[in-house]
Amino acid sequence: MTREAAELLKKALDLPAEERADLVSSLLESLDQAPEDSASVKAAWNEEIARRIADLDSGKAKTIPWKEVRNRVAAKLANAR
Repeated sequence: MTREAAELLKKALDLPAEERADLVSSLLESLDQAPEDSASVKAAWNEEIARRIADLDSGKAKTIPWKEVRNRVAAKLANAR
């Protein structure tokens, strides 16, 4: 993440929940463009999802509680100053 993006994220996290939700919705809409070959994109995502599930099931990948992820992000943002 660039410094500019990290700063934007930090500002966004300070917004009230409803404004954050509106912002997320707007950002997602900006990405919601039909790819040229949506069938191949869907197939690629299905393969990636299957790979990630297999990694979780096998123990290769470990999950992290959201609270810990949030704390790590906050620490990185604090250090980015």
